[in-house]
Amino acid sequence: MPTLTDLFRRLEHLNEIGAALSAERDIDVLLEKILLAAKEITRADGGTLYRPTADGYSLQFAIVRTDSLGLAFGGPNGAPLASAFSDLPLYLPDGTANHAMVAARAALGGVTINIADAYAERDFDFSGTRQFDARTGYRSQSFLTVPMQNHEGELIGVLQLINAIDPASGEVTAFSPADQRLAESLASQAAIALSNRQLVGQLEGLFESFIGVINLAIDEKSPHTGGHCQRVPALTMLLADAVDAVDSGPLADFRLTAKDRYELHIAALLHDCGKVTTPVHVVDKATKLQTLFDRIALVDTRFELLRRDAEVRKWRSIAEGRPADEAERDYAEFCGQLDVDRDFLRHANRGSERMSDEDIARVHRIADRYRWQSPDGSDQPCLDADEVLNLTIRAGTLTTAEREIINHHIVATIRMLEQLPWPKHLQNVPEYAGGHHERMDGKGYPKGLKREEMSWQARMMGIADIFEALTAKDRPYKPAMKLSQALKIMENFRNNGHIDPDLFDVFVDRQVYRRYSEAWLDAGQVDC
Repeated sequence: MPTLTDLFRRLEHLNEIGAALSAERDIDVLLEKILLAAKEITRADGGTLYRPTADGYSLQFAIVRTDSLGLAFGGPNGAPLASAFSDLPLYLPDGTANHAMVAARAALGGVTINIADAYAERDFDFSGTRQFDARTGYRSQSFLTVPMQNHEGELIGVLQLINAIDPASGEVTAFSPADQRLAESLASQAAIALSNRQLVGQLEGLFESFIGVINLAIDEKSPHTGGHCQRVPALTMLLADAVDAVDSGPLADFRLTAKDRYELHIAALLHDCGKVTTPVHVVDKATKLQTLFDRIALVDTRFELLRRDAEVRKWRSIAEGRPADEAERDYAEFCGQLDVDRDFLRHANRGSERMSDEDIARVHRIADRYRWQSPDGSDQPCLDADEVLNLTIRAGTLTTAEREIINHHIVATIRMLEQLPWPKHLQNVPEYAGGHHERMDGKGYPKGLKREEMSWQARMMGIADIFEALTAKDRPYKPAMKLSQALKIMENFRNNGHIDPDLFDVFVDRQVYRRYSEAWLDAGQVDC
């Protein structure tokens, strides 16, 4: 019989265990703690924790421990569960309840089953237990099987303890009524902790699914940049892991807890959520004249009209008495220059090279040189003012106004994220996500923050965002950049105050770029 002092001690220990279980966030660690705590508080030599399968028709082994045999399967500190641990059916092939197995009976009936000696038991099938004992030389004698139910009475687990050890003699004994009450109390507390953790996990899963829906919307709007929302989080977390491992220099004291990592991961997933407000034709602007379609086709049509007008002039002048060879020579000269100028505009439209002052002046000369007659009979330049504006973009394909539209996505991102009632452990998400276009020298946007005004996490995301954009292979306006070229550009960004120099050193020294390239870049891009 346990003494009163022993019972008080074990009750006190039970309370400590309950508090520890409530604080645990990791499901696998929680399951292991539940079984180990149950074994300790009842002085059981072995034990198993079962979880119901997704279909609810079986129990599967989650954690298995037997001290005297040195067996430890499942959980973060146990060996992987072998295939020999097959699921226990809760129902027989004919659909009736499987009351022959003690764990199934406890699960289906919601009752605790306390067996003093399995070898003397006639109500349950212990043939599998006897086979295990025959193989190992063990003797599974006393069993205490406790169902774990949530607040709605649903089964979430079964706790089965084996062979209570008498502390005085060290012999196997039956589980006492006190052992049973302690185990049932622990199972109740464990069920609450497990249910809470599952609920939190479901809510987090639902939340991340909503984020996935937002990113899917961005992806559907623009297949060229949708992958960006997947790759930036991956690269951000690779860099975060590398920084977390640094043990010298300015980042030696930087450490990320599990909560910190989750917060950064969520911020990275949401860093471009404001792109849902960006017009598709701006996001996907592959050429300078592209709107809902590439207007270079209109320019080509006008040049064909100019060619035909020239041909009409040729034949008209011949009909009026001009020598045919002179008219043909002028026509050929005009068409030759027309082709050269049209090819120049086509090349300028691609935006693949930076335009010089002379190139810009040439666009204006072409616009002034050629005139065509519109359907209403008015005389029009071959390029209208908006086409000239776009074709004279010095670098890239975006006008200043369009670039502002693109840049506005980060303002929209911040506004959207600041509207959400973030819980305490996610309160920094808006700052992390909203800072990836800031620069260390204060010349970034939208707030013009300087390095010391930004968190390490926001600075990490800035590096990830830029490197992903440089190496992306799905952008319509540029070919996939090789690794060496991207790293050279990043090095220049470090030197000119664009990105954080300490983080970039970790990015290079710890070869974060290489781990990223292995997962996300084509082999042809990896040249260093």
